[in-house]
Amino acid sequence: MKAIHLFVFLSFLSCTAFAQEKLIENFLKPYFSAPDSMKNDYGVFKSPLVFNDGTEVKTKNDWLLRRKEIKNNWDLFLGTWPAFDENQKLQYIDSIEKEGYTQYTVSFMWTPQEKTIGYLLVPRKRKKIGPAVITVFYEPETSVGIGGKPNRDFGLQLVKENFIVLSIGTKEASKRQEFSLFYPSIDSVSVQPLSMLGYAANAAYYALSNREDVDAKRIGIVGHSFGGKWAMFASCLSENFAAAVWSDPGIVMQEDRESVNYWEPWYLGYHPKPWRKRGLITDENPALGVYNQLRNAGYNLHELHALMAPRPFLVSGGSEDPITQWRALNHSVKVNKLLGNEYKVAMSNRALHDPNDISNDIIIKFFRHFLE
Repeated sequence: MKAIHLFVFLSFLSCTAFAQEKLIENFLKPYFSAPDSMKNDYGVFKSPLVFNDGTEVKTKNDWLLRRKEIKNNWDLFLGTWPAFDENQKLQYIDSIEKEGYTQYTVSFMWTPQEKTIGYLLVPRKRKKIGPAVITVFYEPETSVGIGGKPNRDFGLQLVKENFIVLSIGTKEASKRQEFSLFYPSIDSVSVQPLSMLGYAANAAYYALSNREDVDAKRIGIVGHSFGGKWAMFASCLSENFAAAVWSDPGIVMQEDRESVNYWEPWYLGYHPKPWRKRGLITDENPALGVYNQLRNAGYNLHELHALMAPRPFLVSGGSEDPITQWRALNHSVKVNKLLGNEYKVAMSNRALHDPNDISNDIIIKFFRHFLE
């Protein structure tokens, strides 16, 4: 009897692996490859496979050292995260039964000195330990389908696919037009605000991973626009997230797109108030703070992308992340190739900034493949 049970179990695993392989082969595969005209185009970006002293990275062990060097380089600019409470658990405030899932209002410490409130969605058909996704945005309501714009309800769509979802957002800061997290205070920060958002998402990771029905090794993160920047920094600056989706954040720094505005004081250009006038950088309205230091030193975000390897990520590109962004992504492809990996760096494209049904279907299938 035991032999029969083992055969059935192994057959199940084989069928599951086959189904996942087919998901790549039949649907996702085109998104893991640059167009032929751009496959070997690395743009103006410095290779992350070169040490600070100019030595080339040639082996997997070299990459481990170079990865640490890249992280240390960026920490000098962004600041060092405070310690995490890795044992904290979500606090449950109330719950609402919805069609097929339960929506809990929860709270947890997302900085060492501040609590936040978000929404936890748990599918009722979930019977065992499994994957989860954290969603990030200006506020937590949009992702769970409360009063938000169409197709930004990532959490609602994912819970219907049997994922546990934790939705968080900077609701109060967004009302104040401050958007971000300022640690230890808005008058003086030790960590750049966008990096501190990354910290908060990782605090959420620990709180979520301590649920008995969540596999800590299968937690993803997704965000759109502001949330895309947030999800990118959260996943690149830690190794907690097993997979990540960044929806049209502007994946590299560039000064000619008003929405790719990493220079703003709530991202990487922090300076004490009064803040610069919002908008493009001009002589009359310059960027300030660490952003200028990063750009003057020749840094760009493709180095952070490379820190994801070998974990998979998808750029759900729109108006701010057109297909030409493969010039930056090719560097991460090259890192993964050195490590012996394929199907780790993906991009889909649409004309407009807003997500749509097609781009969201790709996101869901991406998470199904890499987290299930």
